[in-house]
Amino acid sequence: MSADSKYWFPAKRYGWGWGPPTNWQGWTVIAVFAALVLAGAIVLLPSRGPVTFIAYSVLLCVVLVGVCWLKGEPPGWRSPSE
Repeated sequence: MSADSKYWFPAKRYGWGWGPPTNWQGWTVIAVFAALVLAGAIVLLPSRGPVTFIAYSVLLCVVLVGVCWLKGEPPGWRSPSE
């Protein structure tokens, strides 16, 4: 993990992607994401059905990955030998 505080999401130690947030901005993004998924489950599932909820969840995931891409460490494959 990087100690550089300009990144909200550090790169994973092994593999590709990002690990848990390292500051309050990253944790806020995760909390808002979770709250929006929960709100969608409460509102969309009963009224619009599972297909709408799945589309909504996919959209939220795309937005979350976009935020991680913009505010996280540059992603790349990291193997145990590095």
